[in-house]
Amino acid sequence: MNPLWTSADIAKATNGVASNSFEVTGVSFDSREVEPGHLFIALDGETTDGHRFVDGALARGAAGALVSKGATCPHVLVSDTTRALDDLGRAARARMSGKIIGVTGSAGKTGTKEALANALARANKGPVHRSVKSYNNHTGVPLSLARMPSDTQFGVLEMGMNHAGELAELTQLVRPHVAIVTTIASAHREFFAREEDIADAKAEIFAGLEPGGTAIIPFDSPYCARLMAAARKYDAKILTFGSGDGADVRAAEVIQTGKGQLISARLPEAELSFTLSQPGGHWVSNAMAVLAAVAAAGGDLAAAGLALSELGGLAGRGAQHRVLVKGGEALIIDESYNANPASMVATLSVLGGTAAKRRIAVLGEMRELGKESEALHTGLAAPLLSANVKIALLVGPAMKPLALALEGKVTCVHVEDASAALEQLQSLVEADDAILIKGSNAVGLSRLVAVLAGGV
Repeated sequence: MNPLWTSADIAKATNGVASNSFEVTGVSFDSREVEPGHLFIALDGETTDGHRFVDGALARGAAGALVSKGATCPHVLVSDTTRALDDLGRAARARMSGKIIGVTGSAGKTGTKEALANALARANKGPVHRSVKSYNNHTGVPLSLARMPSDTQFGVLEMGMNHAGELAELTQLVRPHVAIVTTIASAHREFFAREEDIADAKAEIFAGLEPGGTAIIPFDSPYCARLMAAARKYDAKILTFGSGDGADVRAAEVIQTGKGQLISARLPEAELSFTLSQPGGHWVSNAMAVLAAVAAAGGDLAAAGLALSELGGLAGRGAQHRVLVKGGEALIIDESYNANPASMVATLSVLGGTAAKRRIAVLGEMRELGKESEALHTGLAAPLLSANVKIALLVGPAMKPLALALEGKVTCVHVEDASAALEQLQSLVEADDAILIKGSNAVGLSRLVAVLAGGV
């Protein structure tokens, strides 16, 4: 295996000093994720010092470390490891001659990123690199870049934010040829006065576009024109996607089938029919964004259609599990990774379209909504009722307004935390139930999925 980095490369990229010659095959800043051959980056965090974990990383097989303090192991010494991580990411981006696609949005970032990477890889035109998990912040983005091999043909990088100005910095690291905004919704409202401000913050991704780059914008969004105006400031080519008449990449027809959704898509220079394996209107939108990006990056549209038909559910983002319960099986829809008002509505719609004896919605509170929290939680009552939910199990103090709104309309159980939710759900679930589990990641509802699916 060719090395990802040599110690000389690392030292040059970070303006550091190598203790001796060594090679690495990967990069990690979490010692628990270190694999044999990795470079361990000892970041100085707000609550802990990564240098404390150098020995643990070496025990797991790290080939060397990036440090700002003295070390006895093979290492590169720098003045600031956080800055050095950024520098290593920049060097990785500079040495790569393929196409980079950046993905952001209030919802659907990770799913779109995974679907797009699979779509580009399906044609086997060269190595495809992607962000893992949701490594999309000020440390996750440069780490994802630093992990990118030099011969990568397509790189798909997810970028997130919860404050204005964050994406402006991240996009300058990524320097995408194609930049996607999946959707605009009331996520992180604690930090934004208006949704328009969220749209402006997401539009910062266009500032890093390479010359001649393409902005992929949601046509059906009320902020489409606002996003387009922002993209034009950087002379971006623009492709809109969606279902409405006038979208450049449009789902002209969607037919529900037993195996998914049969979609006829129209692009400026092509038409494509394919089966989308994922349920829900939000996934139709994601698929159109994927096709737009594939076309803009010079990928293979036919291969992309095949990849979208083969896409499996993502853990925490739509994966489905058949679990054994008394008298038969129940269906778990795992949306436990995160939640905002838009994604809640989308996944409740999926639950409503799922055949079941009873539909149970386990909804964890949505975090970082600020003064809008009460109204946005209460606003889930209508989509929950439209989904014909039989039992609503609501988790967390912020869900109290929704519990009050549902009184007398649906069986509702309100609990304080995930442990209490697990106890309640285990007593409630029956054969042939369909159970949606969704909430902000910090609520910890993934534990419910793990226990019910037999993983714990």
